[in-house]
Amino acid sequence: MSDQGRLPDQTVEQALAVLPGAEVSVQVDRHRLALTRFANSVIHQNVAEDATTMRLVVHLDGRTASGSTSVVTSDDVRSLVDRVADAVRVAPSDPSWPGLAPVAEAGSAAGVDLATAGATPADRAEVVRGFVDGAEGLETAGYCRTNHWTGAFASSAGQSVSGEAVECGLSGIARLDGADGLARYAPSSIAELDGLALGRRAAAKARASQDAVELPPGRYEVVLEPSAVFDLIGNLGGNSFGGRAVNERRSFLELGADQFDPSITLVDDPLVVGLGYDAEGTPRMRLPLVDGGRTVGVTHDRRTAAEAGTTSTGHLGMDVHYGPIARHLELAGSDPEAVAAEVEGPACDSSVGALVAGVERGILVSDFWYTRVLDPRSVAMTGLTRNGVWLIENGEITTPVKNFRFTQAYADALAPGHVLGVGATTTAVPGDTYTTTSPRFTCPALHLKSWNFTGGASG
Repeated sequence: MSDQGRLPDQTVEQALAVLPGAEVSVQVDRHRLALTRFANSVIHQNVAEDATTMRLVVHLDGRTASGSTSVVTSDDVRSLVDRVADAVRVAPSDPSWPGLAPVAEAGSAAGVDLATAGATPADRAEVVRGFVDGAEGLETAGYCRTNHWTGAFASSAGQSVSGEAVECGLSGIARLDGADGLARYAPSSIAELDGLALGRRAAAKARASQDAVELPPGRYEVVLEPSAVFDLIGNLGGNSFGGRAVNERRSFLELGADQFDPSITLVDDPLVVGLGYDAEGTPRMRLPLVDGGRTVGVTHDRRTAAEAGTTSTGHLGMDVHYGPIARHLELAGSDPEAVAAEVEGPACDSSVGALVAGVERGILVSDFWYTRVLDPRSVAMTGLTRNGVWLIENGEITTPVKNFRFTQAYADALAPGHVLGVGATTTAVPGDTYTTTSPRFTCPALHLKSWNFTGGASG
């Protein structure tokens, strides 16, 4: 099974031999995911996996069936073909089958950084070492991860594409007397992971969080740092911009309507991490979703596109049960030409500091966590702040604040007139620790008119 590139074509042939006249597609993905975790300022776990999976989809006589397997031997492939063949013969009718993707070249994806693709435990340990050194004696914890993906797709319609991509990221905290400071970054190559600078930033935020006070709940102006903005746009992307949610009217979106503040421009760009086609073999593209506050795009796979009377945008991921989801969102900063700011100041960089200067009284939030959906249509969420919260008074950070609980409609947070400022620079933020299809979002900081804090983290 080492010849991954030919495996989809060979499996299509096998399936057609068993099921003449069927429509068949085969996707093969190989992930080499490596994770270096550290706690108490010591690396305690190195995890690596090299896994190849295959997904087979068959449509025959108006019925559709699919199955997947971890590819090890030719027997695994044969067993998958037999299982899906048995399933499609008894599957229910599928009148909404959209047909196979037509022949087309994969999207023009970014090149692969070879150093990241071949990163060793020693390479990741060097990044962690820098983070620990940068924290200058504070307790640290977190992870550094790399992932190298190769894939190939083939179908009985003649579509045949392949691709390769890498990703990397670090997420870490520094802790002092129970106060945590956060630093997260997901650049294009491991060479850009400056563990020393990230450790210094996390430690500075932890030191600035000492002797936090508890503030009463209520609505406050907020400045959200990129890690908090990650949660905001990620939940909008997952709950609102997917074609399935729009078709089923579970989303508030209306194409062509001015639903966001004019300062908001949002795109999804899987090509930036090297993903040139989706799980149906459709070429991926850079897809505008919001342009100057106006809703202009929705992510589609072939099935949701057919229902909506449009074409697929190439957004069916390897985790197909989620449907067409935006997982590589980019929220534009206020200065597209600006270079990412250096780490500076006790709690924030200069881009965040510029937004803080415009706040008479409000809250600076580093991060959200444990966020859960209350109402998917308005993307009403509940959750907690963490890893650094401060009171802003007269344009200055004055007092560390204990964590809040909140209940907030994310759609309302970015509505017209509700965004008071957008950071000049953007930061690429890593997603999940373990998953092979981890999202990467690029976000600026945001100054928002109102955020509904409902109580302290203790109750």
